[in-house]
Amino acid sequence: MDLPDLVVAALAEDLGERGDVTSRIIIPGDARARGRVVARSGGVFAGRAFGEEVLRQMGVEGTWQAVDGTVLAPGETVLGVDGPARAVLSAERTLLNGMSHLSGIATQTARYVVAAHPATVLDTRKTTPGWRALEKAAVAAGGGTNHRMGLFDMVLVKDNHLALGGVDLQAAVARAREELPGVPVAVEADDRAGVRRALEAGADRILLDNMDEATTRAAVALCRGTAVTEASGGMDLDAVARAAACGVDSVSVGALTHSAPALDLALDLD
Repeated sequence: MDLPDLVVAALAEDLGERGDVTSRIIIPGDARARGRVVARSGGVFAGRAFGEEVLRQMGVEGTWQAVDGTVLAPGETVLGVDGPARAVLSAERTLLNGMSHLSGIATQTARYVVAAHPATVLDTRKTTPGWRALEKAAVAAGGGTNHRMGLFDMVLVKDNHLALGGVDLQAAVARAREELPGVPVAVEADDRAGVRRALEAGADRILLDNMDEATTRAAVALCRGTAVTEASGGMDLDAVARAAACGVDSVSVGALTHSAPALDLALDLD
């Protein structure tokens, strides 16, 4: 779903067939409203493209003070709004929901980036259906790195693929190289033996899944100079710090997108 269609759906979900009935029966049709979207708590802003599209579709003018990646202090203004009062109130919840959610992802990502230094923080496919591009843009705004956009842009071989496909790892990687030249090939491993098999097969990237610290350090030593290492599985702030200390190149964190608390943004009318 592209951005205009997503916003159409989000607004329709809130307005239904009747629209904002409360504003319609109370607010004069010619009344205008001005206000500011402000941060109630500190964090990293994301979601400007979403916000701009909401305002455009609702006929409300926005004067922006923040871009994606702006670090906000409590009380700081994100944007000013000016337009028909009914439209401002009708747009408010969709506008704030989207930007609060995306800013929460950016804020969460920024925390992980600090904890994981010097390892790179990667996002995952654990995103809200239809919102993946926006949520991954929010990860980037927070200093993270976008990983796979979907199942189409990287080969990631797991045990289930080998079992269901009836092939061994060596054959699977060879087939990927032949049929998808230029597409990165990653292999999941959960122990040292799995890492060795992945290296022998010629994987570009090895996903170190739920390994303890000793195994992670050994895997990093095996892969050094040959394959990129990516730690994954249960990656909270403490876990990414421990993985980074083991020397991994990157950590992949589903919590960036599936568990980020919304940043508290609010609309204050003048």
